[in-house]
This record gives sequence, structure tokens and C-alpha cells, in this order.
Amino acid sequence: MSALPSSASWSSAPRHVTQNSVVDYARYVVDQAIAARDAFSHELHVDLPGVRVTMRGIGGPLEAAATRNFLPAGKSEPLPPDDSVEFFIAHAGIEGISPPAVWGDEIYASHQIAETLAEAGLFASLYHELTHWHVLDIGRRVGVELMTGPTAFPPWETGAPLRPFLHWYYADRGMRLSHAGTLGVDGTGVLLAGAGGSGKSGTVIGGLLHGLQSVGDDYVLLDLKEDVRAYPVYATLKQDAEGFARLGLAEHTDAGALNWQGKHEFRLNEISRVPVPDELRIRAMLVPRVARTAETKISPISRSQAMMALAVSSIYQMPGERESGFRFFSEATRRLPCFRLDLGRDPEEVSAAITRFIGDVAQ
Repeated sequence: MSALPSSASWSSAPRHVTQNSVVDYARYVVDQAIAARDAFSHELHVDLPGVRVTMRGIGGPLEAAATRNFLPAGKSEPLPPDDSVEFFIAHAGIEGISPPAVWGDEIYASHQIAETLAEAGLFASLYHELTHWHVLDIGRRVGVELMTGPTAFPPWETGAPLRPFLHWYYADRGMRLSHAGTLGVDGTGVLLAGAGGSGKSGTVIGGLLHGLQSVGDDYVLLDLKEDVRAYPVYATLKQDAEGFARLGLAEHTDAGALNWQGKHEFRLNEISRVPVPDELRIRAMLVPRVARTAETKISPISRSQAMMALAVSSIYQMPGERESGFRFFSEATRRLPCFRLDLGRDPEEVSAAITRFIGDVAQ
């Protein structure tokens, strides 16, 4: 199938990759990172749900972001680490690491490439504008983020470090990183799904400021093995300047510089009034809508409406497969009652309405 010899026999790094050579190139990227392990002077360890992550690099913004933006699993975490993965943050300035190869002249057919790689137990994605690769060998539990230089990564990488790797890793175990928010009371909660501008993040932040629990806003880990459960991975919260002022966040955290989306970025544990739980047992899905009425209204919607709110953005933001992702999110919405959340003007009133709703669905 491959037009190139095995990576072990290459005399120099390839300059171009095609559909026929992508498997060999993915293996080459992993092989050279492992061979150059001693050149990676920095080592970071973090326990996430079900896995112990080791991140290797030589310093820089991605490693700093990983130190800030993960929510390490608690000691009582119900998915204790029973596996380990190793991720290298690599670029051409590190001894033994070759510059990343560019894609050849043929069309980059991501779905077909994902199928080809999956047959070999591999995952990979390429961000063409920066010649920026993510590669994961799932059998060896080794991933490599390969760049042309230490800052040559897409701007969204720092908000959710290692996201493609964790997406692939958890999907291989039957779970999913989901683009959704969460709120809960005493370990029972709801999933909030919606596109940008729907009020999802503001609702989660308002809930945190008024005593509700959360295991994350931008991305959470969902598991459907028994009931629907959500686990914390990332601490990152985002809010635009208008929402930052409306929610009174300056009293709780520094505004800081605006990120690539024109939003303030801060951490969940900076503003939460209660500890981050190890998990939330999800009892319903809420699809928020900015209504700005006097009172918040919660009303049933169809599962197909909820499915579109949850699945489309989750799958769009994750590289690789589509079919199994749609099956996963379809099953999640099949198991959960689904509701429209028409948001009132007052964040405290919204939080009180969600608290009452959680109490009702928890019974």
C-alpha cells in the first residue's frame, strides 16, 4: 500500500506525504520522537480520567498551557488511571527531530486518510497553513505534535492542550471528548450543548458563581458504559468582554489579554464556589437560547434537535472519524430527556431555575 520504504530504512526525512505514504510517515514521526527522547528536557505528568499522561518538550507556550489548563483527576476519581500515554511536543529545533513534511499535490481527503491510518492502528491530522501535525500510535500509546517551530501551532491549541490526542485515545476506549458544558448539584447534573452565541458558556459560568458544580464548559469527557457520566479534563473557561462585565467576573479573576477569539480566558477553579467533582451523573440535556426574558423557561424538545446541538460542533472540532461519533452522540441523546433552556436576564435566576430542574430530574 505504501509508496515509501519502512521508516526504519529511510536515509532522510520525507519532504512530501501522500495517501499512499501517510502510514509510513506517521510511524516515522513517532519513531524519531522516541529515538530523540533524551533531547526533550521537560517532563510533565498529569492524571486524567482513566489515563496517566506524560508530556515531553523543551519548554514553551504549549507546555505552559498544559500546566494551567488541565483539571487533574482527584484521588477518589471513579476512573483511576489504568493506562498511560506519552506525548511529545516536537519541532525542528530539537536535536533529532526533522522538519514536518508537507502534503503532496493530491487532495487531502481527511475521512479516507483516517480510514487508512486506522487500519494500521494510527491516527493523524495535518493543519496545512502551518504544516502542523498530530500523530498518535494507539498501540504504542505514543503521540507527537510536530511543528516547524516552538510557536508554530494554531491559536486554539493552548485552550485545550493535546485535544486531538485525547479525542483519539478516549474514542478508542468507547468514550468521547464532547463540545459541551455541565452544571450539577451533589454529583447529579445536566449537559448543555449549543453553538457559539447560544449562552452555554455564560450559563455555566453563572452557575459556578452561584454555587453549582461543573466538570467543564468547553470540552468534557462523556462515558455511556452504564448511565451517562461526564468527567473533567480541561479547566478552561472563555467569555467575551460583554459577558465578562455582565457576570461580574472582574471580582473573581483577572481579565487578562483577549485570546484569538476576542475572549477572556480563565480557569474553572478560579471562580467555582465549590470543589470540582470527580464526575457528574448526567440526567438531562439542555440546549440554551438567549431569550433575556424575566424568567427562565425549560421546555421539552425533540431528540433530533438536541442531537444537532451536541453532535455537529463536537464532531466538527475533532479530527478524524465521523460515523462512530454520530453513533455515540445519537446514543447519548437517546438516553437523556432533552429540553430547550430559554435564558432569563438575571444569572442568579437562571442558576436557581437550573438547580430546581436538576432536583426534579434527580428524583
